[in-house]
Amino acid sequence: MTASPSKPQYFEYIVVGCGGIGSGTVYWLSKRAGTNVLGLEQFKLGHDNGGSQDHSRIIRLLYHDECYTKLVRETFTTFEEVEKESGIQLVYRCGGVDLGHISVPECVQSIEDYAAAMDKQDLPYERLTGDQIRERFPQFNTGPDIIGLYQKDSGLVDAAMANATHIQLARKHGATIVENCKVLKLDKDTDGVHALVYTNQGIFRCRRVIITAGAWINHVLGSVGVHIPLTVTQEQVTYVATPNMKDFTKENFPYWVFHDARYDFYGLPIHGNTGTKVAADVSGPSVMPETRNFKPDPVVENLCLEFLEKYFPKAVGPLLYTKTCLYAMPPDRHFVVDTLEKKGFPQVIFCNGAGHAFKFSCLLGKILSQMAIDGKTEYPIESFTMDRKSLTDPNFKPKFRLKAETTKAKL
Repeated sequence: MTASPSKPQYFEYIVVGCGGIGSGTVYWLSKRAGTNVLGLEQFKLGHDNGGSQDHSRIIRLLYHDECYTKLVRETFTTFEEVEKESGIQLVYRCGGVDLGHISVPECVQSIEDYAAAMDKQDLPYERLTGDQIRERFPQFNTGPDIIGLYQKDSGLVDAAMANATHIQLARKHGATIVENCKVLKLDKDTDGVHALVYTNQGIFRCRRVIITAGAWINHVLGSVGVHIPLTVTQEQVTYVATPNMKDFTKENFPYWVFHDARYDFYGLPIHGNTGTKVAADVSGPSVMPETRNFKPDPVVENLCLEFLEKYFPKAVGPLLYTKTCLYAMPPDRHFVVDTLEKKGFPQVIFCNGAGHAFKFSCLLGKILSQMAIDGKTEYPIESFTMDRKSLTDPNFKPKFRLKAETTKAKL
């Protein structure tokens, strides 16, 4: 599809960026607005340039802040609706463990942050010692120096499958999806009500445009004079070909997050290939999305492999591969979900997932669709506005690790 430059093609709703959150938004919009929905993707669908493509991502009830535990139940509910409509399983409930060193106050703080946020929403979990973790999951090499939280209903979501399913269902409902369509700028139409979306394939016109462009979000928002302070980093995940595959299947092994002194390491059971997955959260360099490379950092790769050797020795095996992706994070690493109404562009809605939103991608798509169609959402997103201090105070010190700031650790 190419829009005529003289007569822009009209859609009621246009979504810019069709990765995890964008594909979810196109899906939920299409269920209500059908053929009035257009999704624009600057690359091919399913590309590896951003942060939305991989075999598996964690989906969990365990979270460090109540602004997320208020929403986590609905992350499962929305994916369940997609699964029901498509007949495709996307979520696998293998359980999850958050753990850390009892001798490191920062690690204990993180565990207590998670417990406090869970308690506020009456979400179930178990407190376990390192010995109890190892007894339940012999794959863990943990002892009395480790404490943790276990949540049985958490698990993983198939990221690539979820994106593709969202898109295919959206097309079934009548939505139009255009690949290799780069948005060059936004503007208001002469009537002051509608938006114009200028692309390398022509101009489109709409009542609401939803920006879910990941690391490229400021490239689009900048055309209307808005800049969200973001740090873009190149991150990576490593897959290891364990010889003990049965021990690390979804039926026998949970996802895990280990709050270490330097990094939050995390891993998932086998899904989509024959390897266990391990990574160190926020361990990569700052980059520009146009100039980043796709070369894994061997230092971080070795850190992950050494971590496996220490705590998951049965997972150790030949390296399958390491894959890079992009995070785009506000200084407080919370989501940004808002409109540009206060900036004079009520036609524009946008969302940044802060490098940890895939588990929320289907729910965020529903939220953004409600904001576009109804002008409001039923879900509590007041913590994610663009006028909060971390986004408006240039002296705000970035805090990228996922932990609360107020809970005191119970040592």
